[in-house]
Amino acid sequence: MSKKNFILTAFAITFLSCFTYVISQTKPVIDPKVPQDTVKNARPNIIAIPTDSVFTDNGLKLKLYKKTAHASYYADRFNGRKTADGSRFNNNKYTAAHKKLPFGTRVKVTNEANGKFVIVKITDRGPFVKTREIDLSKRAFMEITKHKGAGAMKVTIERIIE
Repeated sequence: MSKKNFILTAFAITFLSCFTYVISQTKPVIDPKVPQDTVKNARPNIIAIPTDSVFTDNGLKLKLYKKTAHASYYADRFNGRKTADGSRFNNNKYTAAHKKLPFGTRVKVTNEANGKFVIVKITDRGPFVKTREIDLSKRAFMEITKHKGAGAMKVTIERIIE
């Protein structure tokens, strides 16, 4: 074997061994796993409804009052105080304060983040913060909130027509 053939053969063997080493060190391409959607949508079918229409939900006649309203809850220091309708406030009851709705009006308040709802009775005036639409009792708020440490949330308010 000539010196030239020997060098070419040695070069070819070295090149191929390096090439196969590099290929053996690379990781095979695997398609990334797509996580399955395990969270169920609270409201899978959203239908646009005119604000003046009345519809039923579980036997209740509901009239949409406001969507994406801001709700908060009463502080504990208001327990036992008189409300605007003359009753005593109790944070363990299902009551609420609203600026305009008549006293005694029952409303369905639905958390837009998780679809949970609660029915409360308007017994007081407020909240006295421009950006907030309704103040719920602490019990009602905690029942529908997503995070127990939250102080406010976006809700949909629907009047219950008797």
